[in-house]
Amino acid sequence: MAKSERKSAPENAPPIAHGAASLPSVVVDGYNLMLRDKDGFIGDKASKSAFQQKLDDWRKRLKKGGGDDPLGDIPTEDLSKKQIDALIKGKDKEASALVLGAVDDFAGELAKVLTRYLKDKSWKKTERVVVGGGLKDSAFGELAIARAMVLMKAEGLNIELVPIVHHPDEAGLIGAAHLMPSWMLQGHDSIIAVDIGGTNIRAGIVETRLKEEVDLSKAKVWKSELWRHADDAPKRSATLERLVDMIERLIAKARKSDLDPAPVIGIGCPGIIEPDGSIARGGQNLPGGNWESKHFNLPEALADAIPKIGDHSTFIIMHNDAVVQGLSQVPFMRDVAHWGVLTIGTGLGNAHFTNKAAE
Repeated sequence: MAKSERKSAPENAPPIAHGAASLPSVVVDGYNLMLRDKDGFIGDKASKSAFQQKLDDWRKRLKKGGGDDPLGDIPTEDLSKKQIDALIKGKDKEASALVLGAVDDFAGELAKVLTRYLKDKSWKKTERVVVGGGLKDSAFGELAIARAMVLMKAEGLNIELVPIVHHPDEAGLIGAAHLMPSWMLQGHDSIIAVDIGGTNIRAGIVETRLKEEVDLSKAKVWKSELWRHADDAPKRSATLERLVDMIERLIAKARKSDLDPAPVIGIGCPGIIEPDGSIARGGQNLPGGNWESKHFNLPEALADAIPKIGDHSTFIIMHNDAVVQGLSQVPFMRDVAHWGVLTIGTGLGNAHFTNKAAE
């Protein structure tokens, strides 16, 4: 087969819809689960800001008791993940103990949130939960994950919690390759992937490496671009223009390096994604606002701006961002049937999957 050729869809192939429940390797049992208690959405208690609040609470308690704050004057929200990790491993044992106290409190909240999720119909058969998102990419985050698992097992919930295999920034791109059937990738060596969040937009070229492993377990991000749109506060139209520029630059770089991207773009985006690609709800934090408008459809807008990739019409498929990040883990979850993903970041994203039988 010539490199630029693309196989047509097999006969009786199911239609490919945005936000689909049935994907090539898994069934999406549910995502964006929004459970509440008297304080609001329970997922807010296991977010990045929730950990910062726990750490800040410990610092205030120490000061109130007349002690000195071993972290000095730096505001909690200004502490980077690397700085917090360094405090845990550092020589100042009081600072280390302070951070570990916050880790323990946060792990307790994470265990409570997950315990509530496991009572939901879509999560009841869960055997393993993958934890991704920005907090995973830290020593203190992995400690919190392990501690939450211990707390749950102590309560008789024998659920395995594991950190996501890929770096969270790359998992949100690599997972896009699992949104579409393998026949759409035949004759090409890469795809374009986009991960849209409330703070950043990342676009990248993902090498599929199907010749090495057909299950995409060897897939990797070849090159990516990050735009921290929160610093610019752009309008929605300006966001679309910037995203198109990012994608077009990446395509040009790929071709210059003899990569041949398939004429597809996979997108992970917050919110409930309708089959036509519109966002039903959950897109309120996206740049410029009004992404849930009946008059805006991101996949259609991108297809209009990038009608072709190479010699073929552009195909675009979009799903919830937690679903897409979780899909990056598919090749590593074949030993269980039912599993979930939590993405700890600005909020707590979640999705649950059931593996399809291997063909």
